Amino acid sequence: MPHPKSGSVTPSSPLKRRDFLTQAALGAATLGLVSSPALAAATAERSSGARRPILMKVGHQHDHSENTLRALAAFGVTNICTGQLGRKIEGWSVDELQRLRKHVESFGIKADCVPLPMNSNYITKAETPEILLAKDPERDKAIEDICTMIRNCGRAGIPMVKYNLTFIGVVRTERTVGRGGASLSAFDYSKSVQEPALTEAGPVSEQVYWDRIEYFLKRVVPVAHEAKVKIALHPQDPGMPKDRGWRGVHTVLGSVDGMKRFVDTSPSPYHGFNFCQGTVTEMLENPAEEIFDVIKYFGSRGKIFNVHFRNIRGRFLKFEETFPDDGDIDMPRALRTYREVGFDGMVMPDHVPQIVGDPGGQKGFAFCFGYIQALMQVLRSET
Repeated sequence: MPHPKSGSVTPSSPLKRRDFLTQAALGAATLGLVSSPALAAATAERSSGARRPILMKVGHQHDHSENTLRALAAFGVTNICTGQLGRKIEGWSVDELQRLRKHVESFGIKADCVPLPMNSNYITKAETPEILLAKDPERDKAIEDICTMIRNCGRAGIPMVKYNLTFIGVVRTERTVGRGGASLSAFDYSKSVQEPALTEAGPVSEQVYWDRIEYFLKRVVPVAHEAKVKIALHPQDPGMPKDRGWRGVHTVLGSVDGMKRFVDTSPSPYHGFNFCQGTVTEMLENPAEEIFDVIKYFGSRGKIFNVHFRNIRGRFLKFEETFPDDGDIDMPRALRTYREVGFDGMVMPDHVPQIVGDPGGQKGFAFCFGYIQALMQVLRSET
């Protein structure tokens, strides 16, 4: 070991890195060199005892082409949510799903999740509009198909599906300019235009929306539980004013209270969230401070099944989506919070800013994979 330089101080007995940093923080606080939040964080870390193991994995979503899988393998990504499989029930047979799983596994990657044909598009473009529009008897047939898809995923060895329950899609206003001239997806409610005034669904009150959600969950959650397949809902992106909603729809899944009611509606360890951190921060008045308690609430209850790990600048009703290192949220702290609650699913890039000369977003996503991998490496190095 190198001899300490003149004037340096060595501990009289070996200290773990955590204890040494805590003592350093205590000393610095005495001298007025660090703020009380830094002291509180150091003290809390010391009092918490041994850290939880790192169970989460770097993940990917959107597609499972050969070129993508080769790139992911090179990036060290070991788990994915596949691309869309469509609505035709023939494409969801056990044989087809097993073929898909084995294709992904041939690249050393696990197919952890597949998206149900219940996407976030406007209701007129959704693949299963009968479910949310409550069109009977077509609704029951569409739900039965969803149940068959879930059962077959369990038989094929795919442990999770994800889905949306939204009428209005992902609403955004004019894009903004970010770091290096990157184009950022943004939303400013004060500048939004709600045209046409209503969706195909017409006026949808909170009660009507919850009735349709509960109708779906009552039939699907028991099937997922029996098949041992997690069903992961993506919350409404973005949240809207409770008293006004958007285009006549009261977006009940666009608030933390709504998310709490959703998971309590049908208790099951297989019923939870595709937890889009970006979407959840968009619901908050002070996301830089509030998001960690939200992660703890749902994570400690086992309701976070995978994570869309993205950052924003702004708050409820006015925000822009940034690169993960360039927003308001302390992303290293967020990742540590997922570890603290024992989260064991995928951490995935999402809604990456557009870079000039990168129309497909491949460079942007590569940056985000590297960023997440680096944060994971830091977590692993901490003892």
